[in-house]
Order: sequence, then structure tokens, then C-alpha cells
Amino acid sequence: MSHADPSSDPPFLRITAELRRRVESGELRPGDLLPSTRQIVREFGVAMATATKVLTALRQAGLARPVPGIGTAVDTPGTRPRTPHDRRRPATSLDRGRIVGAGLAVADVEGLAALSMRRLAADLDVTTMALYRHVSSREHLILLMADTVFGEFPLPEPLPPGWRRCLEVAARQQWAMYQRHPWLARAVSFTRPLPSSRAMAHSEWMMRALDGLGLDAATRLHIHVCVAAYVRGVATSLEAEAEAAAHSGITDEQWMDTRGTPALMGLSKNPAFPNLALVPPRSLDLDTLFEFGLQRLLEGIVTLIDEPVRQAGREPWRA
Repeated sequence: MSHADPSSDPPFLRITAELRRRVESGELRPGDLLPSTRQIVREFGVAMATATKVLTALRQAGLARPVPGIGTAVDTPGTRPRTPHDRRRPATSLDRGRIVGAGLAVADVEGLAALSMRRLAADLDVTTMALYRHVSSREHLILLMADTVFGEFPLPEPLPPGWRRCLEVAARQQWAMYQRHPWLARAVSFTRPLPSSRAMAHSEWMMRALDGLGLDAATRLHIHVCVAAYVRGVATSLEAEAEAAAHSGITDEQWMDTRGTPALMGLSKNPAFPNLALVPPRSLDLDTLFEFGLQRLLEGIVTLIDEPVRQAGREPWRA
């Protein structure tokens, strides 16, 4: 009978099994600190997302517990009292900022699917009810998280010269925002907008950049939404890519080089796909696709804006 080779397991499973072995063998004893995410990255050569997922799995298995300000410690049965009052003592220092920060830490690495009030209570070592004194629901928490993220990426004042330059700046700023927080693309909606003052500040800034061009407010709003929705649409792929990297332990570039490109190159040799055979490697890079689509979208907006500018007796300004 053949046995599966453990080395063929995804890095996340192999590292989790190795740290579990160290705990169960006594190499790491109750109360000892487990390797930090950065130590796991260095020791095993994996992505930070994979390292974080390993520690999360050990906590969920009851083998680890967070020690605020220190790290993650071995936590096996019998190492400390297990009564709810002992384990989940409400923290006097708990506030909305800490809860939002903990929510961002989970969502940034593991996605919105991993975010729950119970999970945050465990990470913060408080009761679940303690969280509800500061946030009313998971949806309220996500709103606060999104508002915080938009605040991390303010648009410049004064506005850059030229409406097109302004829209490019706003689009790239939002693209960077989604790259840092891939879960946000799922949280943003344009049919049911987030009641976030910082998100609305982005909208106001982009509409202000289009002022004085002969466009009414509704048209300026639609231009803003088209650009923002385009960025968000491309960004919806970011969370899936982050999750794939966490599970496999390899980046998208590494996957494309080792698996994607060879497979596509093999298919492109099929005489039924002569045009695909001409495409250079890495042509599906998200940054490249984002820039290409952004410029085509802006060119379309140029056509819209030029007409009322000409009617007003001025030269079109494409700066």
C-alpha cells in the first residue's frame, strides 16, 4: 500500500503539522511562545498570509492562545483555568479602535469569510458580549473597517491640475487601497453605498475635479461611479488571489511561472489558437490589466467631456 508523501501537502498543512508535532512532543511546552509569523516566514520560506493562517489553525485547534503585546503561546489542556470567566474576562482597555484594528488584521489576511464576532472575541481575549458594547453587529464592524481604510488613503489637496490627472490619481489611490485590503472590494457597493463619511469624501473629491466642464451633477456622479466601479471590479480578483497564495504558499507570479505559463504555452501550440500563441508571458498581470482598462475608460470620458467644452467656446483640455 502506498502512502501519500507529506512533502506534497500544501505548505500551510505541513507547517501546521510540524508546529503541532513540536507541541505534542514537548519540544514546545505549555506557556512557551510559538514562532511568530515573521519567524515562520523566515524558517519555512512562505508568505506572511500562510504564516498567519498557521497560527490561526493552531488557535482554533486549542493548541495556542494570543498573549496581547507578546505573541502566541502554547495552550494545551490543563495549562490554565478553562472557565468562561477566566478565559474571556472583559478587557477594561477595550474600545472601538481596538476592535476595528483586530477586524482589519483578520480580514486583511484571511478575508471577510473568516471575520466573526466570536473570532474577534477570542483574538482579543474578551467575551463576545463585550464587543457589542462598542459595535452593534458584524455589518456595523465592516462599515467601521471600510471607513478606516478610506481614511488611510486620502486624496491630495489641492487637486492636481486637469480633470484627467485627478481621476487617474483617485483611481490609482483606490487600487492601492484594495491591494492593501483585498476584502474591501466585496464590502463596497454602488447600488447600496456605504454610509461612510470618508468614502463619501472620495466621491466629493472626484466630482469636484469635474466641476467647471459644463457637466451637470448627475453626469459628474456617473463618471465618478464608472471609474470607482471599474477599479473595484478589477479588485474583486485580489481577495481570491490572496486566499490562493495563503493556501498554496506561493505568490501569483510564482504560480504563473511554474504552472500557469507552461500550461497556457502548451495550449497555445494548438493550431486552433494562433493568436494566443503570440501573447507574451505574464500578460494577465492584474496591474497591467488595471492600467490598460483605466486608460481606455478615461479616453471614453474625454469624448464625453470635450463636447460640452467645445459648446462653451473653449478648447478641450485633456491634461
